[in-house]
Amino acid sequence: MTEDDKTGFSHLIEKELTSSDKIMKPDFNQKTGRELLAFYLQSKFKQVLAYDNKAAEPIFIEVRYDFIQKFSRRLIQNPSKRIMIGITGESASGKSTICREIQNVINKFNMPVTILTTDNYFNDISGLIKEYGTFDNLRDSGYDVDAPNNFQLEVLKEDLERISQGEDVYSPEYLLNGTGVSVPKAKHIPSNKIVVVEGMASMYGDNKDIYDIKVYIETDLDIRRDRFLKRAYTERNQDLENAKKHWEYILGAGEKYVKPYRAEADIILNGDSNLAYFSQILEYIHTITNNFEG
Repeated sequence: MTEDDKTGFSHLIEKELTSSDKIMKPDFNQKTGRELLAFYLQSKFKQVLAYDNKAAEPIFIEVRYDFIQKFSRRLIQNPSKRIMIGITGESASGKSTICREIQNVINKFNMPVTILTTDNYFNDISGLIKEYGTFDNLRDSGYDVDAPNNFQLEVLKEDLERISQGEDVYSPEYLLNGTGVSVPKAKHIPSNKIVVVEGMASMYGDNKDIYDIKVYIETDLDIRRDRFLKRAYTERNQDLENAKKHWEYILGAGEKYVKPYRAEADIILNGDSNLAYFSQILEYIHTITNNFEG
């Protein structure tokens, strides 16, 4: 991130906080109040895009032409529904890293945001792993681990629908210890005003239709490969040859199962963007949505 990038959003945040020309807080219970908020957010989001477009390394690669109008319409027509944001992208594209940065900003400002990972909705394959001896043997047998039918998509759909209407849920938890065990209803997922759902399975099936904002994370192939291999042998204790073999598998799986959703995304983000810069954008969005008069 260049000094200009830092100065740009720092300047915008400071300007919002010190401005004496603030709008009165809209009455969100009234349609006219929601319309005012929608118009205000439209103008501010366009401002964000304009600043980002001038950055040395923009984070916004593409934004769907009708996204702002569509999202504004949803805020006006159905204000009680949680704001559902789906984030997908191929393996090692930066989904989890971006979500961790979102979590950091959430903690800093105590924002009402929930983050749910769809990796916990993998099917329980413990019986298959016992049969084949190891997860790697199962994969090498031709078992298509990342295929949509290997996720509990009906459970995910039910959970997302309940969360979107304000109900807390308990999601499964898939154990990352090589056993393939999925524990049902193991993780409490609160239904906050904003719900971020990340993972390759977030858009699988008709679950994609529940999101108000669909985000696709895109990163250069070489960067993704380096990230994946480093993570495999430093964090997951895989030997390098096995990590390379698994990379070839997920490369094909991502091309087949995940990449098609790029065309349906409202926003395509650069997964190799500077996290400090991304954090400033999040802080600015927090500022403009919480800085009314009265």
